[in-house]
Amino acid sequence: MTHPVKGVDHIVLLVSDLDAAAKRIAALGFTLSPRGTHSPHMGSANYTIIFSDDYFELLGVIAETPRNAGKRQLLAVRGEGMSAIACRIGDAHEARASLAELGIATSDVMEFSRPLPLPDGSTGTAAFSVTTFERREVPRGEMFMCEHKTRDMVWRPELMTHANGALALSGIVVASTSPEENARAYARLYAAGNIREVENGFSVTTGEKSASIICMTPAAITEYYSGMDPEKILRGDFAALQIAVADIAATQAHLQSKSIGFVKGKSGKSVFVSPADSGGTLMEFIQK
Repeated sequence: MTHPVKGVDHIVLLVSDLDAAAKRIAALGFTLSPRGTHSPHMGSANYTIIFSDDYFELLGVIAETPRNAGKRQLLAVRGEGMSAIACRIGDAHEARASLAELGIATSDVMEFSRPLPLPDGSTGTAAFSVTTFERREVPRGEMFMCEHKTRDMVWRPELMTHANGALALSGIVVASTSPEENARAYARLYAAGNIREVENGFSVTTGEKSASIICMTPAAITEYYSGMDPEKILRGDFAALQIAVADIAATQAHLQSKSIGFVKGKSGKSVFVSPADSGGTLMEFIQK
């Protein structure tokens, strides 16, 4: 049976105040979609930040429902920040069946949608089907799979150009006391999944034009992101979101123009900003 998971589709940043977080992300130089409100049973709304092959979203709870109880609990216990990795698939029902044959357990498929205001004043609908990996399958954090039924409603051309030069998701940094073991567990969840040892831990290849998952010990993360308060970046499973940019000097210039503080990475090809400025999770801009 062919493995149906082809890479990282998007990243979810769960935030307490959705509109306030959107203002901070816009200040970083990202173009945001109009605010979208999900189907009523979801009780949530979002903004998306779209690249050519992937994206990240700011997600906020706007009404208490049984479906978002876990998100509300996470916000209460840990605060805002990266909460989930969404994976690329085709048909969600077929993916679930294929994964079952591979011995990988997932939840029932859930359908939902959200309206999307369009530049001409009309409104489209973005529709999705998702299935979530059972908790025992995922070493750290939450992971689910997302079928896009209306890709043209998500990947809008007017949303893909960013003042900070951002091009794509580059990496997801995971805090782990067993980085090699966790990396192998992540790799199992992707068709192209394989691991390699890197300077600071173990990196998982997830697919073509797809972000890597980098498993690092808390000590290695603290060392790599020296200059940031460890207590602010080691509050959950996901420590940092890496974004590929065209020109790191231009990215720095934009941040300086908005009076946003940053720390230069040791390689000289990256800068990172505080979780307070980037949806609760440290964000690193890396020149590719």
